[in-house]
Amino acid sequence: MLSFFRRIVNSKAGVVITLALLGIIALSFAAGDVTGLSSGGGGLLGNSVVTVGNSGITAADVRKRAQDEVRFAQTQQPGFDMAQLIELGGIESIIERLANAIGLEKFGHDQGLRVSRALIGSEIKAIPAFQGPTGQFDQQTYERLIAQRGLNDAQVQDEFARSIMTQFLVTPTIGASQVSEKLTLPYASLLLERREGQIALIPAAAVPTGPAPTDAEVQKFYASHLPRYTVPERRVVRYSVVTPDSVKAQATPTDAEIQQAYNGNRAAYQPREQRTVSIVTVLDQKAADALAAKVKSGTALAAAARASGLEPRTIEKVEKTALATQTSAAVADALFAAQKGAVVGPIKGTIGFVVAQVDGVTQVAGRSLAQARDEIVQTLTRSKTTDALSQMQNKIDDALSDNANINEVASDQKLAVSTTKPLLASGIDPDDAATKPDPRLAPIMQAGFAAEEGDTPTIVALGTDGGFAVVALDRIVRAAPRPLAQVRAQVVKDVIAERQRNAAKQIATQALAKLDKGATLAAVLSQTGVRGPAPQRIDTTRAQLNADRRGVEPTLALLFSMKQGSAKMLAAPNNMGWLLIKLDRVTPGDAKTKPGVIAATRADLGRVIGQEYAQQFTRAAVETVGVKRKPDAITELKRELAGQGGNQ
Repeated sequence: MLSFFRRIVNSKAGVVITLALLGIIALSFAAGDVTGLSSGGGGLLGNSVVTVGNSGITAADVRKRAQDEVRFAQTQQPGFDMAQLIELGGIESIIERLANAIGLEKFGHDQGLRVSRALIGSEIKAIPAFQGPTGQFDQQTYERLIAQRGLNDAQVQDEFARSIMTQFLVTPTIGASQVSEKLTLPYASLLLERREGQIALIPAAAVPTGPAPTDAEVQKFYASHLPRYTVPERRVVRYSVVTPDSVKAQATPTDAEIQQAYNGNRAAYQPREQRTVSIVTVLDQKAADALAAKVKSGTALAAAARASGLEPRTIEKVEKTALATQTSAAVADALFAAQKGAVVGPIKGTIGFVVAQVDGVTQVAGRSLAQARDEIVQTLTRSKTTDALSQMQNKIDDALSDNANINEVASDQKLAVSTTKPLLASGIDPDDAATKPDPRLAPIMQAGFAAEEGDTPTIVALGTDGGFAVVALDRIVRAAPRPLAQVRAQVVKDVIAERQRNAAKQIATQALAKLDKGATLAAVLSQTGVRGPAPQRIDTTRAQLNADRRGVEPTLALLFSMKQGSAKMLAAPNNMGWLLIKLDRVTPGDAKTKPGVIAATRADLGRVIGQEYAQQFTRAAVETVGVKRKPDAITELKRELAGQGGNQ
């Protein structure tokens, strides 16, 4: 609910926060802090752009973080570049998060808090990216991955120490979620506010297209809208796939192995007896004696047990050894010595006394080697396949650690190397839009877009059968606009559509001026000369607006920011034209007599108020440590980064 009033999700700040989180994920350091991480305590290279206490954040710190965030954003939004990050305020956001992280760490130290190396180690070991083939933390994998990010172990540990300190300080603050009824009432009343009005569309498609665009118009429009005709960054990736079929020869069990498996588990293939039993455990021996006597006299065990407030437990088709582990050896011996339907006990068990009954006896026939062979082959094949894949992956990982390239790995392991077309991160080929991306390439392309030119090939898992791929970035095809000759037809259409939108905007502007002078919406629309859909009535409350899971429509959000009797103009979705919105009536809400609304609003505010407290606490703590920004240095850094464009 609070997000409705702040609209942070749709703001530039919200976008920057999202990009920042994606950057952290891209680094595989899922520390979960709210302030960001730093690449080193006092900066590694260059002059400081900000000082926090006696530590500095250098241009190199900010540059590296900005480049990492742009790279990861490109995997989600191809074509995103450094210029867009700067425009969104991303550099200021990075600096703010780094300053907050360092400031909180220093504040924590000043309060006597320390982060143990054991805790840091456990956090690092919990990250799936650092696990080896066994599913456990692998030191070599860890060192290789952080080296690819230009980091060493000391830097990574410092980052985690800072993040954990942030959690120590901020988490209790986030948990402070109590909101008073006095603070809640205005918000709850706003939810009940009702607004009534009208909305109409001036459709661009209904405006005359005018004469065919001239060459000069086409060239000018193309030059001023290059991003529209730009093909996002693509990458060519080389890969070798290892599947269970790749190790089929090593995974086929021999006759000797099959015989050994049969002999080693002979008991499972011998004739055996299984029993279904009902068991009641009674803590007191006298009560157990009474229960046994009652059952032996003809009362069903279940009925007799329930009459005493007990519940029988039934164990289906269990063998003697398994029953002994679930009860006791004495109970198992007695039940397997009794006939079907017999009642045994009381027998002293691990807890209390047991009264039990044999419900069924099943004889399981034995199986010869020939009869069990298929089952044994399947089991051995799965086990040997897993071992063979693991061994091959270990060999490849060792080779990559020794700087082997993908050709050398493929030659050594007798693998084929495939090369993709220049593809987007999504696997789409912009030059062949009709062909759907191959879903099997998804993890391979993700690895390709996470790599940089010259990086060591990486190993990525494929599916759940133990298969994997060795992935190497071959080359990067930088984002570039298509030639005008290639997209001329589309540009002509866009020029005409732009004309129509501009003409529709002019008509809508003139209509808005008349509405401001008191004319009715119906009268104004009749004077435009443009045929569009009839005006629609709007009658809704803020609560109804907020309940839409699809999010708040911009038109309705605008309606709730207007004065009664006023009119506004808004661009229609998908460049359809322009919307005219007229607010006729505002009925204030009053939640004083709506305790349910107050309670729900109070709960909603309570869920997010902790974040507000955390931000205020962070700001106060960092200001206590002391922060000094250098505007000139920050401006120079942004100018330098802007010159990189999309080519990180």
